[in-house]
Amino acid sequence: MHKDRISRIVIRGPNWIGDAVMSEPAISAVRRLFPLAEITLLVKPSIADLFAHHPAIHHTLVYDDRGRHAGLSGKWTLARVLRRHGFDLAILLQNAFEAAVLTFLAGIPRRYGYATDGRALLLTDPVMAPPRHLHRHQVGYYWNLMKPFGAEGEPPAPALVVTRQEDLAIAARLADAGIAASDFLIGLNPGSTYGGAKRWMSDRYAEAVNRLGERYERGDRHMAVAILGAKGEEDLGRSIAARIRKKSVVCSGQTTVRELMALTKRCQLFLTNDTGPMHIAAAFDVPTVAVFGPTDWRTTAPFGGRFRVVRRDVACAPCLLRECPIDHRCMTGIQVDDVVEAARAHVEQPGSSTAGAASSQAPSEPPSLLNGVTVFLDRDGTLNQDTGYVKAPEELILFPGVAQALARLRQAGARLIVLTNQSGVGRGFFSLRDLEMIHARLRDLLAQEHVTLDAVYFCPHHPDDHCSCRKPRPGMVNQAVVDHQVDLSRSYLVGDQARDIELAHRAGIRSVLVMTGPAGPQAEKELQARGMAPDRIAASLAEAADWIFQDAVDARRVSPDLQLMPRD
Repeated sequence: MHKDRISRIVIRGPNWIGDAVMSEPAISAVRRLFPLAEITLLVKPSIADLFAHHPAIHHTLVYDDRGRHAGLSGKWTLARVLRRHGFDLAILLQNAFEAAVLTFLAGIPRRYGYATDGRALLLTDPVMAPPRHLHRHQVGYYWNLMKPFGAEGEPPAPALVVTRQEDLAIAARLADAGIAASDFLIGLNPGSTYGGAKRWMSDRYAEAVNRLGERYERGDRHMAVAILGAKGEEDLGRSIAARIRKKSVVCSGQTTVRELMALTKRCQLFLTNDTGPMHIAAAFDVPTVAVFGPTDWRTTAPFGGRFRVVRRDVACAPCLLRECPIDHRCMTGIQVDDVVEAARAHVEQPGSSTAGAASSQAPSEPPSLLNGVTVFLDRDGTLNQDTGYVKAPEELILFPGVAQALARLRQAGARLIVLTNQSGVGRGFFSLRDLEMIHARLRDLLAQEHVTLDAVYFCPHHPDDHCSCRKPRPGMVNQAVVDHQVDLSRSYLVGDQARDIELAHRAGIRSVLVMTGPAGPQAEKELQARGMAPDRIAASLAEAADWIFQDAVDARRVSPDLQLMPRD
């Protein structure tokens, strides 16, 4: 495909709010990969509202399948509209057969999407879907579709936008309900339009909020609750509000999508089932406690945001059923204590690595201490044992304490990006598919401690290729700057080899040499001889994280009103 010849693109987006949020990194990638093209989003009305004002989208076509586009005649009408726009390329993020039929009837010359739902013959560029047994996160599922266009590495976290006017309108609405801007606002999303099986018990939600209220009601700071939900969930919201002993406002069924976004963004904590608003909260980086029952947390948990999953490991889950045919044990087994302690650990102890673990220690670092800070991480010898070449997923073994150290950084607001040379691909020792599975294992191991990576960039080239991305060349850092708007003046690089520290020097990033890999001592001598000493030498990643926290404060890389709390 000659990308410079593509001037008009239509993206068929997902139908559900949660799926649409998880597709956002892929949609933004289209804008970066086709910078000269005009991009139109074809979606249902609620998704059109979700992406209003999004910088990646030039135009939106609303697919009104309950109105003018209903039935066979409505589909012909929509196909004619698409034909009139003269699109060069259709990217189908939605998997349905219908999406391929519409773009085929519209005569769009290039039709690109996963070969699902029996539609391969209708696509000019069908893509094989990844195997289900890999449990790939849905964000990665959409992102994978962008790789043939040139997307590299792992997907960034989804991000949404609301306008200043929308923020002010929600603030005024809350003020009318007696909720001040200074109040600690908990968002509560107890419903689920998918079905009752995804709902945790309403009385337990109410009790969890009451117990949290007792903890956060301090001095002039009051706690308040905003109860969210879809149309038809108003009675559920009112029944919970009647049990809550703090100020509350029931917004169930009373917000537009845009109002829901602004209201969710305003929250300091979000308690939720596995629903679309859960993903909206994560996209606004709101600390989120997500209760999972019949659905698969490995594929649809919040991505990239500050979240904790609370679940019970029962043999029948995930079943993906709308209603439980037995005793709903995946949800009834989750106690109020589980959610309360997860919320407390999330808000008060960003370094805690186990959701729901109670603790009496004082908080370590404020949750927003490292907002805007990026920590670049080498892989082999820094995160996991360096065996020469990690050729298979089972060979990747994390060092002790790595996941906990990353949890502290993540929960304090830091962005985590892995940069790794993988010349084993270029040398033929393992394939790109093998590497993808290795990185899937890395993410799974970290997910067990509720850690997500913002991206994994790798250089697959042979050293003799003299590419621009192999460390210490700055290609991967440069790409991360573009993809994630990284501020290098507020960034750190942690690695175990001389080339990691040299890369940091080239990019103007503060650096930490960890002595966990076999190359550490030799790298220290080499860097000293070259006058390229790291800013810090640490025995482990945990020690490196300690120094990053302190250095961020000392160097005023954090907000001046945030101070590091003493650690026990």
